[in-house]
Amino acid sequence: MTTHKSALLIKEKDVVVPGEELAQGMDYLPGQWTYRKGDHILAERLGLINIEGRAIKVIPLSGKYVPKVNDVIIGKVIDVTLNGWRIETNSAYSAFLSIKDATSEFINRGADLTKIFDLGDNVVAKIINVTSQKLIDLTTKAPGLKKMTGGRILAINPNKVPRIIGKQGSMISMVKDATNCKVVVGQNGIIWMEGEPKNEVVAIKAIRKIELEAHTSGLTDKIKIYLEEQKKQYAL
Repeated sequence: MTTHKSALLIKEKDVVVPGEELAQGMDYLPGQWTYRKGDHILAERLGLINIEGRAIKVIPLSGKYVPKVNDVIIGKVIDVTLNGWRIETNSAYSAFLSIKDATSEFINRGADLTKIFDLGDNVVAKIINVTSQKLIDLTTKAPGLKKMTGGRILAINPNKVPRIIGKQGSMISMVKDATNCKVVVGQNGIIWMEGEPKNEVVAIKAIRKIELEAHTSGLTDKIKIYLEEQKKQYAL
């Protein structure tokens, strides 16, 4: 019987395709979006390699948002029913916000719910339940969860959200401080922002740059320099 020597076949930040062999032997462990086949670890998704200790993960480069409990998302009201609101989540599934999870106030039966949230409203909400049938329940009963009035909406690749936010919110704070814009980033890749029009333009350009270059190293410094240049150009 022959035993394979353990070997890593890829490097950190390599782009891999589904089915690509990433490692041989049992010294490495399959992490997110990878799987073991015999003594080989293979990629399950198109994405970037992330090696943490012995675990090999793939960070997807594309794909729809997958709803998870405790995620804070920005959704659009697409239907008003007798007992709540149907919300578009930027995933394959819509979500439901019931009256009891929307407000602590008493609402009379048959009340006009559009007075709280109307069709087309953008709402910051938290996912409180995802069933195996992918029924998603939301709440807006917590600080910061509410209807967003005014501003503009930007959609990005949901897989890039962690890079947009940065460690402890460092990246998005840098964009907010430089542009004086209010910015809320939903885990589902929907971003709400509000500021002076020229400031919004700079904020959007910076966010798009982070999204595009999410896999590169030294990104924080690059974005810092970029924001300084943009501020001069737009005389912010």
